[in-house]
Amino acid sequence: MLSFLKLIRYKNLLMVLLTLILTKYALINSFTATVSDLQFILLAIAILFITAGGYIINDIFDVIPDKINKPTKVFIGNTISKKNGFLAYFILTTLGLTFGVYASYIKENSTYSIFFLTTIVLLYWYSKYLKKIALIGNVVISFLTALTIFMVFVFETKNINSSSNILEVIVHLFTSISVTISIFIYIIFAFFMTLIREIIKDIEDINGDYRLKMKTLPIIIGINRTKKIVLFLSSLVFLFILMLLKEELTRLPLLFWYTILFIIFPFAWFLYKLFNSKTSKDFHLLSTLIKGIMFFGIVSMLLIKR
Repeated sequence: MLSFLKLIRYKNLLMVLLTLILTKYALINSFTATVSDLQFILLAIAILFITAGGYIINDIFDVIPDKINKPTKVFIGNTISKKNGFLAYFILTTLGLTFGVYASYIKENSTYSIFFLTTIVLLYWYSKYLKKIALIGNVVISFLTALTIFMVFVFETKNINSSSNILEVIVHLFTSISVTISIFIYIIFAFFMTLIREIIKDIEDINGDYRLKMKTLPIIIGINRTKKIVLFLSSLVFLFILMLLKEELTRLPLLFWYTILFIIFPFAWFLYKLFNSKTSKDFHLLSTLIKGIMFFGIVSMLLIKR
């Protein structure tokens, strides 16, 4: 059981669940009335099951590089057979899609099922092909991370009518300026922080990826050039947060000081460590730091009030 929980990255799933809950109950509910808890529960279960399935299929296709990059964290072929891994992937993905389709049905907009189908297809293609292509795989994972917040936003906003399509609903959503701006700030934050972390993980895993002739960014242009790209992206995100601090958060004193203490200071330390990073151990620490900053960024939703 413990091996299976580690295989599906239960800690990451708890982070996803926290993001879903805070997006609904802390962020969206602070601006507008939302729909039923049942619909949210179905959406959350669908996302968690599909995400867990994504972790499994990724590990199935990643057995060889993982034996090089992180030998103590290889479960497929050791404690869990490849056959059982595929079975668990199929069950979790099927259940996730079923819950997602049912949530769309309750929402009275079956076109929302596209979100779940798209996620499943992208996770499979990422695990089998896209992760081997420079930046493409990184962008796909970053997109799917940001999509999680957007899906809660879409599902938690009332329909225009039962026949509305996705474009009509998005136009309707933009009429609620406050919640839309807040949501998209978090979407941008989630996308770029995940992108930075994914590129750093590629640097950390360069030895195993190189032996498998993968075409990740560090392999194509080298670690130093890749580090400069990460530094550039990180600096842009840091400036973006500083701009928000100056222009928007001064009206929310508690959130203002929270951001300085738990996001700005750790991010400044991250930039310093990034500039001086050289070894795989250094990049592993950077990946952990980014994960911590993302956690505190999501928790900041608790401090947003109407």
